[in-house]
Amino acid sequence: MDKLEKTIGYTFKNRAFLVTALTHSSYANENKHLGVEYNERLEFLGDAVLGFIVGSYVFKHFPEIPEGELTKLRASVVCETMLSKKSKAMNIGEFMRLGRGEEMTGGRTRISILADAFEAIIGAIYMDGGIEPAEKFILSQLEGEIKIMRTGFKSLDSKTNLQEIIQQTSKVPLIYSIIDEKGPAHNKEFFASVSHNGKVLGTGSGSSKKEAEQAAAQQAIEHLGK
Repeated sequence: MDKLEKTIGYTFKNRAFLVTALTHSSYANENKHLGVEYNERLEFLGDAVLGFIVGSYVFKHFPEIPEGELTKLRASVVCETMLSKKSKAMNIGEFMRLGRGEEMTGGRTRISILADAFEAIIGAIYMDGGIEPAEKFILSQLEGEIKIMRTGFKSLDSKTNLQEIIQQTSKVPLIYSIIDEKGPAHNKEFFASVSHNGKVLGTGSGSSKKEAEQAAAQQAIEHLGK
């Protein structure tokens, strides 16, 4: 446990939380007489804390990104593949309590088990120390990945990119217009256009006005590139 706490970067006041986070249901089922608690409840809590912290981070650090793209960015960071990768890097599998069946079939390297354990550890840290150490752990593991993922979303800064392109040759401002909207109030689709000097450069659609404007800007960039 000393070794794992050093890797995690957090010292538990009550190590029982950490032990539970590392206990798979297969181990608990094989040791029912011991009344062993397994990690699924902590995983549930950790998932909620993880979503909140990553969502809060991208909201604060990327104010230019519309809601739809923020959702995609968050999802790309908190996905099972990413969490299992981080769990594997910390050798979490080495510390897991597994049932014999899981042990024999490669449970210590199973992606789903490692990802669940990562979330359970977040839940354990939150229960033991509150939101601040949980946030510190999450960002120590994922802040770099968020920044990498951010650069991969080419459309996120489309309006800014288009503005920079136009400003190289013109001082005439870009004009964004919502040209249409369809669907019921709870599930609308908006259609936008972006114009420069009286000429439509691109159009696009999205579930919000901002998202539609971003799509229009992205199409304009692609057309200008051609």
